[in-house]
Amino acid sequence: MLDPNTIPASLRDTHDQLAARIEDASLSVAQPSQQSFYDGWVLRYSPGKAKRACCINAMGAGVLPLPEKINYCIDFYQRHNLPCLYRVTPFSRPDKLDTALAAANFDAYQDTRVMKLELSDALNDCSHSQVRSVDVNTFTSAFGQLHGLDAHKTKAEHDRYARSAIMGAYVAHFEGDVPIACGSVAVDGTLAGIFGMVTAESHRGEGIATALVSELLNRARRAGASTAYLQVEADNIAARRAYAKFGFEDCYAYWYRVRAEGKDQR
Repeated sequence: MLDPNTIPASLRDTHDQLAARIEDASLSVAQPSQQSFYDGWVLRYSPGKAKRACCINAMGAGVLPLPEKINYCIDFYQRHNLPCLYRVTPFSRPDKLDTALAAANFDAYQDTRVMKLELSDALNDCSHSQVRSVDVNTFTSAFGQLHGLDAHKTKAEHDRYARSAIMGAYVAHFEGDVPIACGSVAVDGTLAGIFGMVTAESHRGEGIATALVSELLNRARRAGASTAYLQVEADNIAARRAYAKFGFEDCYAYWYRVRAEGKDQR
C-alpha cells in the first residue's frame, strides 16, 4: 500500500500550467468507448489492460455531495464487474477527494510519474535498423502479445487506440515475426505523448526501447511538437533512468485508490 504523503509535494500538489495541459492531453489519447460522465467525473470501464481506461478521473467538483458520488461509483463499477478505481492527480476535484477516499476504505497504490521533455533538449538520434513503422493493428497485436493479454483485452486495447481523438504513430521491433518491443506517440499541438512502451523481458537492457523512444521523439519533432511526456511507475527504476538519459524529468505524480476488496480483481 502507498502513502501518498511520501510523494514529493511539488509533484503531488502542483498547479503548473504545463502539467495541467499535459493531463488534459493525456486524457484525450486512446479514450475507451466505454465511458460515462457523472457530475464532473469521467467514469471509464474498458476491459483492457490500461488502468487509466478503467478508472474514475475526477475532473470537476460537480454539485452533488461527495459521499453520494463515491457510493454511486461503487455501485456503477459493481454493475460492470470491475473494481472501483480512482486515478488521483494534482488536478482531481474536489480538493479533498484523496482524504475522502481514504476514509471510505480506498487503498492507495502505484505511484506513477508523468515525465516531461523539452524536445530541443533531447538526446541526439539513436538509430536502429530494425525499428519498423507499423499500423495500429500490428501495434496492438504486438502490445497484447508482449503483455500476455487474452484476445478480449487485446481487442479492447485496439479499439482504444484505433478510435483515439488524437491520432498516433506506432513503431515496433521484431525478430522474425515475433514482436520484441513496441511503442506509440500521439501529437496534440505542441504536446507529444508516448504510450504503450513495452519490451520483452528477455530483451531488456539491449537498447531496443531506447531506439524506439528516439524514433518516436523524432516523429514528434517533425509533427511540430515542442514538449514530450510519458507516464511511468515510480519504482520502475530502469525505465526512469533510460528516460532520464533523453532529458525527461518528473513533472507531476498520480496514483490510484481502489476499494480494499477490489485490488485483486484485475
